[in-house]
Amino acid sequence: MSFDDIIDRRGTHSAKWDSMEAIYGVPADDGLAMWVADMEFRPPDVVQDALRAMIDHGVYGYYGDDAAYLERIRWWMETRHGWTLDPAHVTTTHGLVNGTGLCVDAFTQPGDAVVLFTPVYHAFARVIRAAGREVRELELSLQGDRYLPDWDAFDARMTGRETMLIWCSPHNPGGRVWTRAENEALAEFARRHDLVLVSDEIHQDLVFPGHRHIPMALVEGTRDRLVTMTATTKTFNLAGGHTGNVTIADDTLRARFKTRLAALGLSPNSFGLVMAEAAYSPEGAAWVDDLMAYLDANRRLFDDTVAAIPGLASMPLEATYLAWVDFSGTGMTQAEVLYRVEEEARLCVNHGPTFGAGGDGFLRFNIAMPRAQIEEACARLTDAFSDLQ
Repeated sequence: MSFDDIIDRRGTHSAKWDSMEAIYGVPADDGLAMWVADMEFRPPDVVQDALRAMIDHGVYGYYGDDAAYLERIRWWMETRHGWTLDPAHVTTTHGLVNGTGLCVDAFTQPGDAVVLFTPVYHAFARVIRAAGREVRELELSLQGDRYLPDWDAFDARMTGRETMLIWCSPHNPGGRVWTRAENEALAEFARRHDLVLVSDEIHQDLVFPGHRHIPMALVEGTRDRLVTMTATTKTFNLAGGHTGNVTIADDTLRARFKTRLAALGLSPNSFGLVMAEAAYSPEGAAWVDDLMAYLDANRRLFDDTVAAIPGLASMPLEATYLAWVDFSGTGMTQAEVLYRVEEEARLCVNHGPTFGAGGDGFLRFNIAMPRAQIEEACARLTDAFSDLQ
C-alpha cells in the first residue's frame, strides 16, 4: 500500500465526494474534495486483514467479550501517549459526535449553556443546539499566526449558566497542540466555574515533529470532572466504522454517562471494534509514523503555495491534516474568495464561519490526500489568484 495511490471514491456513497456538488456546487467529475475530515488513504494492512478474517468467517453476530479490544486501547494510550488508563473506565460510543451528544444529554439540562472555544469543530455547536442547550462561544485570541486562550476575557463572558465545556485537543481547525501550561490553565478554568470538562482528543495521534500531545488525563486536578473522547477513526481513516471511546475515571460521572447510553439502546458496531483492535497494534503504530512523514511533506508543499500568494496565510499546522487558511489579507469579500476557490479552482473546502466566532475570512483545506492531488490543488489555487502575484 502506498500513500501515493489515487483511489476513485466517486459513486461509493462517500459523503466527501458524492455530496460535494449538491452542497457546494463543485462538480465531482473534475473537482477536488478537501472538506470532510477523512483521508484519501486505505488503512494499514493489519486492519484490512482483520476485516477479511471476518468476511471469511461469514457470520456477523453481536459483538461480545471486549477484553482484548479494551487492552489494545490501554496499550496504545500508554505506549503512544504515556497515559495509563483503566479499561474499566472506557465506554464505546457510535463515534465521537455521538459521544458529544451523550455528554450533552448526560451532564447538562435543557437551557444550560455549554462552552466552546471558537473557532472550533462545527459539529459541537450543532449537537448542543439540537439538544436545546445554549452555545457559549468564547473566541480564542489570534496572536500572530497562533490561537491562544485569553482566560481573563473568558472569565468575563461567563454567566453562571454554563455547566459543561468542550475542549478540542489538538485543535480543529487551527491545528494547535496545546501546551501543558495551557491545559493546566484550562483545568483551573473548569474548576473555577464548576464545569464538566469534555476533552475531544480524536486528533491526538496526528501530531507533527517538534510537538507532543498531552492528554488532559495527565493534568492534575481533573479526575472529578474530566471526560476524554478518543478514537481510531481519524488516525487510521476508519470514520465509517463509527466507533469512539469515552474514558471517565470518576465513578459518578461514568454512571451518569452509561445510564444515558443504556436508555438510548446503543451498542457497539462489531466491524468498528474489530478494526479498532487491529489498528491499535505495533503494525498500526508503524503505519501512523509513515503517515505523519507523508502528511508533513504535504503540509510543507501546501504551506509554500499559500505563502507565495499575496494576502493568504496558512496557520502553522502542529497537528491534524486540516490546513486553516486566512484569506482576509486579499481584501476580498467571502463571496469573491469562494467564487475563486470553488468555481474557478474547483476545490471543495469548509467555510470558516461554520466554525463559529473567529472563523470569518478563513477556509479549511483537508490535505490528507496523495501528493499528486495536493500538487493539483496547489496549482489550481495559484491560478485562481494569479492576478495578485
